[in-house]
Amino acid sequence: MQRTRLNTLVTISQNRLNQLFTNPWRRISLSLISFLLGFFVAQAISTTAGQKGYWDIFTASFLLFFTESASIIVYGRRQQKIRPLGLDSLNLFKAGMIYGLFLQALIVGS
Repeated sequence: MQRTRLNTLVTISQNRLNQLFTNPWRRISLSLISFLLGFFVAQAISTTAGQKGYWDIFTASFLLFFTESASIIVYGRRQQKIRPLGLDSLNLFKAGMIYGLFLQALIVGS
């Protein structure tokens, strides 16, 4: 790959973000934000898709495809001691989304 200005800018930005999130408290806060964002997205999707009856099947299939592909991406690799930040955030987003959907199902069922 050629060393263009854009390529150099992207590489420098990635290195700075990696250095920024090596601090454990920043990594934990980003993980918590990812989890809560997944919870919020699940609540928003379930209430929005519930308004229109014909979106239910499409939304359920999309969420199933997303969670399964995220699991394949995260757990399909060889386990390392510390996972990369992007994979960890994706996994926590998925967990928050699943938790939000289960909680919404319990609310509707009761």
